[in-house]
Amino acid sequence: VRLKAQGQILVIVSRQAQRLSDLFAEEGEAAVPTEELLDSPPPGSLTLVHGSAAEGWVLRKGTMQQAQRKAAETPSLILLTDAEVFGWAKPRRGPFTRKKAASPESFFPGLSEGDYVVHIDHGIAVYRGLVQKRIDHMQREYLELEYAAGDRVFVPVSHMDRITRYVGASDRRPTVHRLGSADWAHARSRAKKAVEDIAQELLELYAAREVVVGHAFAADTIWQEELEASFPYEETEDQLRAMEEVKEDMEQHRPMDRLIVGDVGYGKTELAVRTAFKAVMDGKQVAMLVPTTVLAQQHLLTYQQRLAAFPIEVAMLSRFRSPREQRDILHRLRAGQVDVVIGTHRLLQKDVAFKDLGLLIVDEEQRFGVRHKEWLKQMRQQIDVLTMTATPIPRTLHMALSGVRDMSTIDTPPEERLPIRTQVARYDEALIRRAILREMNRNGQVYFVHNRVRGIRQVAQRLQKIVPEASIVIGHGQMPEEKLSTVMLEFASGRHDVLVCTSIIESGLDIPNVNTIIINRADRFGLAQLYQLRGRVGRSAVQAYAYLLYDKRLVLSDVARRRLQAMLEASELGAGFGIAMRDLEIRGAGEVLGARQHGHIASIGFELYARLLAQAVDQLKQKGHQAATITPRVEELPVIELPLEAYLPEDYVPQEELRLRIYQRLVVLDSEEELDEVRKELEDRFGILPPPAEDLLLVLRLRLLAARAGVRAIGREASNLVLQLSAQAEKKAREIVPRFGRRAWVGRGQMWLALKEEEGDWRTVLVALLLGLGHQGNGVPKGV
Repeated sequence: VRLKAQGQILVIVSRQAQRLSDLFAEEGEAAVPTEELLDSPPPGSLTLVHGSAAEGWVLRKGTMQQAQRKAAETPSLILLTDAEVFGWAKPRRGPFTRKKAASPESFFPGLSEGDYVVHIDHGIAVYRGLVQKRIDHMQREYLELEYAAGDRVFVPVSHMDRITRYVGASDRRPTVHRLGSADWAHARSRAKKAVEDIAQELLELYAAREVVVGHAFAADTIWQEELEASFPYEETEDQLRAMEEVKEDMEQHRPMDRLIVGDVGYGKTELAVRTAFKAVMDGKQVAMLVPTTVLAQQHLLTYQQRLAAFPIEVAMLSRFRSPREQRDILHRLRAGQVDVVIGTHRLLQKDVAFKDLGLLIVDEEQRFGVRHKEWLKQMRQQIDVLTMTATPIPRTLHMALSGVRDMSTIDTPPEERLPIRTQVARYDEALIRRAILREMNRNGQVYFVHNRVRGIRQVAQRLQKIVPEASIVIGHGQMPEEKLSTVMLEFASGRHDVLVCTSIIESGLDIPNVNTIIINRADRFGLAQLYQLRGRVGRSAVQAYAYLLYDKRLVLSDVARRRLQAMLEASELGAGFGIAMRDLEIRGAGEVLGARQHGHIASIGFELYARLLAQAVDQLKQKGHQAATITPRVEELPVIELPLEAYLPEDYVPQEELRLRIYQRLVVLDSEEELDEVRKELEDRFGILPPPAEDLLLVLRLRLLAARAGVRAIGREASNLVLQLSAQAEKKAREIVPRFGRRAWVGRGQMWLALKEEEGDWRTVLVALLLGLGHQGNGVPKGV
């Protein structure tokens, strides 16, 4: 305003132009944001442009000599950016670095020849690839499955949803079933009983929470909007959606119990800060429970930085604090003088009391012990609880639990994040030196992970000889707490170049300046651990590197080789959700379902287990007259046996792996609208659909209509259509039969329909019939 009054031309280029407009409006100054500046603004004006620039500048009129003589006079144009206005500038990556979006198929776990699979009806087999066969004068594509004693089963690609990739509870190979034996039926029956029990338990917990009356938080204040607008990055849609879901929960009378699942570095901490702020604005205290003292210190710094502009008192309670400091914090907590307290399990001790606790935030709950979890279970019935985890929960399990536990997923990377470049290599000192020096040359830092405390000092000494230019420091879990804290804080502040450490950095440590990680003897780590460790780098807009080293004298075991290969393939952002990582999935299942389920997961495979769980939850909800997603019973998915060449020809989609993934994607579509969308996409990518591909989409449409109508199977015998019906569908079929006269017959769970040549294409007749059987209400729709 002062600059305007002096007749200066002021232009502000900001990624937060709307926020600035609101701030100026409060001062009585009108400034409407614009997307571009086409004309030179008049003197004494203020212009807001939505965009970004590296830094501001001043442009003076006249020659250099005139400008020097009139240095004190009013300049012609002043341009300011976020760097000058807010003290920071959002790191921005140019469009040339943006990778092409992954195809939808890339999110389905690939099947390779030799993988173990589970068929719903026949059990565990070995997948032997896609084969094309001509059966009954019909050319089709099949998945070839090999069972014990060399028996083979050929599954049409349109029935691929009866097959799931086998994911067990360990790296042990499963036993392949013998066709026709009772072993598979027994294993499936036992697992089914187990999932029904756990579904009942989950629904009872959910129902109990529904009737508890808690504190309903007020709607957002203007200060909430201020805090959120001051976030120096652009939120992803997932972040915003998760935040809205949390706020909706908080504003209800029942206590919130929401789980936030997000890949490492995807913005869960910012979500926690905003949630805590909302609670404090309503006069409540907040406790944040974290698994390690180092992480507590990290969160304290983040909260203090984000809430610096507000009169909010944030404290940390852990063994890093002296007994006197702890007593002082406890006193202020009881008096209500501390708004947010962050701590380890020290927060769970009996001497900790609050004046008015309203929200508990738990980071990585699975890392706490049984006693601590019992305390958390009690808290869930009294106050709002927000739990966060970076352990990816597989989509199938997420679907099964979505109606039982409130869950939000953040699986979109922040805009400026780059995928981590991963290299698997033998131990090589020249490679290590190059990697460390490259990071130091761009003023960055390095993690060197060696997961044996014994010998870690010798490793650090060897590194010092390899890179004498580097300042190297050691950190591990057996060090005294105070010394470890000092080391970590010094490293975080940039005083050292390399931290030689054990896997203590695995849990949530966030130092954006560390963008290279070297993992020594990576073959000794589990896949989940490697994934979490690698996630400690690449948390800013800078390209990050991960080196997974193994002993050059050893031949890698098959398991270790596959594990390292999976890490190499999982270099895309969000890979924790996108690929089927075996022990990550099982850890996710154990976290939500409990360890006692591992035996059942091992016997029938994780994917089928999750599908059975979703089915059990649905059926229990229907019994209790609750809203449920009507999922067809896994064993009763409609079987379509019609004279149709339903497959994708090789000359249409040449790559076998891509065809397989498209089949996987097609068989899980659950609406005709989705099927139409995929049709358009296939035509856009590969051209007009050939007849076999048209037939494939028709079979999938018939299955959707059949499932909705309660039709269990459709076949054709000579000139008759034969439908196997549920009791409900048989009742509906009796209403329709008079339309067809004497050529239709219903009874014993079947419907027979004799086709007439003059009716034209039998496909059209069948679609109309299924629409009629699936029609809700009295009568039948037109056209049947």
